[in-house]
Amino acid sequence: MDISEKVIIITGAARGLGQTYARRFAELGAHLVICDTRSCEETASICRDLDAEIVAIDTDVTDADSTKAMADHAVEQFGGIDVLVNNAALFGSLGFAPFDKLDEQEWDATMNVNVKGIWNCCRAVVPHMRHTGGGSIVNISSLAAIYGMPNGLHYTTSKAAVIGLTRGLAREVGRFNIRVNAVAPNVVDTEAAGEFFGDKKEKLMEATTAQMALRKPVEPDDLFGTILYLASDQSSRTTGQTIMVDGGTVFL
Repeated sequence: MDISEKVIIITGAARGLGQTYARRFAELGAHLVICDTRSCEETASICRDLDAEIVAIDTDVTDADSTKAMADHAVEQFGGIDVLVNNAALFGSLGFAPFDKLDEQEWDATMNVNVKGIWNCCRAVVPHMRHTGGGSIVNISSLAAIYGMPNGLHYTTSKAAVIGLTRGLAREVGRFNIRVNAVAPNVVDTEAAGEFFGDKKEKLMEATTAQMALRKPVEPDDLFGTILYLASDQSSRTTGQTIMVDGGTVFL
């Protein structure tokens, strides 16, 4: 699964899973464009230490002009775009509450980032991928969309929308040799999970692991093999799919 010198955009790359994806792609020789509303300098420094060619861009995925600038900058820097990993999402800062207690503004913000943000990024990169003969888009959904996570209906609903977006877009852009797939992980022990679950995190992580066939928590590095496959040419006939990386919690 050679991805050396492929140009890969990763959104939400300042920390957590996005930072892990960037580091692992850097180890394999990819050219990286990392984006976030937070500073990506820590991630960029890690990747430069691995001799990766990398550009960090301040990008607001809810703003179409910002995502267009992201894509244009990637093309100016590296000549094209091979892969987009739509990782940016609201999670850690969200309230954890019954559905009728959720804040309406927070609901709207979740849809704006988690769904509209992916739409904006896809609109920005697809013309460039079409021009160069194809590419791969990897959207990060969640087990929450399939299993149905209670007390986080805004997040659960947004991640279900990501799966629908993935399927519809795959049919639209397949004729241009652009593949669109989703990865749906179980809860991963990151900063965002700690922020979202608060002092309930440890108990929830234990309960989540107990429901897995493999009985092992999902770590950030565990997701990368699936994302690497979808980014590589080895998945050239895979599109419109949602791949669970959940330790065997649900079976599709």
